[in-house]
Amino acid sequence: MPVEFLGIAATHDGSETTPRSGAAFDKEYTLRLARAHEDHDWDRVLFAYGSGSPDPAPAAAYIASHLDRLQILLAHRPNVSYPTFAAKTFATLDQISDGRLTVHFITGGNDHEQGREGDTLTKDERYSRTREYIQLVKKIWTTHEPFDHEGEHYRFHDFVSDVFPVQQPRPGVSFGGSSAAAYAAGGAEADIYCLWGEPLAKTAEQIETVKAAAKAAGRTDTPRIQVAFRPIIAPTEELAWEKAHRTVGAIKARKERGERIGKRHHGHAEPQNTGSQRLIAIAEAGERYDRALWTPTAAATGGAGNSNALVGTPETVAQALLDYYDLGVDILSARGYDLLDDAIDFGRYVIPIVREEVAKRDAERAARGTEAPAAVGA
Repeated sequence: MPVEFLGIAATHDGSETTPRSGAAFDKEYTLRLARAHEDHDWDRVLFAYGSGSPDPAPAAAYIASHLDRLQILLAHRPNVSYPTFAAKTFATLDQISDGRLTVHFITGGNDHEQGREGDTLTKDERYSRTREYIQLVKKIWTTHEPFDHEGEHYRFHDFVSDVFPVQQPRPGVSFGGSSAAAYAAGGAEADIYCLWGEPLAKTAEQIETVKAAAKAAGRTDTPRIQVAFRPIIAPTEELAWEKAHRTVGAIKARKERGERIGKRHHGHAEPQNTGSQRLIAIAEAGERYDRALWTPTAAATGGAGNSNALVGTPETVAQALLDYYDLGVDILSARGYDLLDDAIDFGRYVIPIVREEVAKRDAERAARGTEAPAAVGA
């Protein structure tokens, strides 16, 4: 099966190791970073969402209007707009990008962060809302006659959109989470299910859980699986590990200076979301797993988002990614700590190795008459 690579579409040059040098939305840097991904064989980039961050939708439209091939993964929280409005926004963006849009729906795992924009629902209520929201967006994308809706969270009458996506029947839907409620919602509605980088055995368990959730929802297919890492690469293993320890040192130094590092777990000793709790538990159990997985980067940020590293030479990191491909992961998400230079290096030195090996494996399977890894479906 084909393999795809997802990078980050940051709107400024800051990361966990380095404060940003300018405004939160640096138009020139945003385009430069996206173009580096397109020029170095990445498939798509994520426009992330934060309560106080620049709006990702117009930023994505800006990039789509300047680049020809790069696909867009747009993060969206259902609490920030009504589904009728959001569906039109997404369809318009799919038109602007000539059919290069996938939407990543975020339920929200932190009460404080959700409350910043007026969201007071409980976690279970948020998942129920997200599921209804996704169903409505899909229907609006594909329905050409006015319809009414009377649901648990949304009610409207006689609505029909006048703008439809380029992609038929609709753009893809991406979803993530590691709780039972997340598996149930994503298993039912997602085309792509997103996981943070964990050891191979735990990732395999999560894939099986997603498959079971999809089956329980009555699906005959399974979401594609995406897994995210923070690669730290260098020409030799020794240099890569020196770079890894410098990276953690820089994160800790910023924390000691009282600087904000990523998404803080406001008022809580432990993060509220299950995914971050899993990352912390994995880090507490050990620093190194499998071929190249390294957890101190996650520990240093308190399990904030995609934070487990893959450390080594390009060849080592590529082989580690192929281990996940062999589990059935066909979308590999990667983001370095020097966003621009790391995106270029990863594209130059890691992506070609993985693509070549995947092509060999697929050719061998075709010659044997066997199928690609069966953990996910199209």
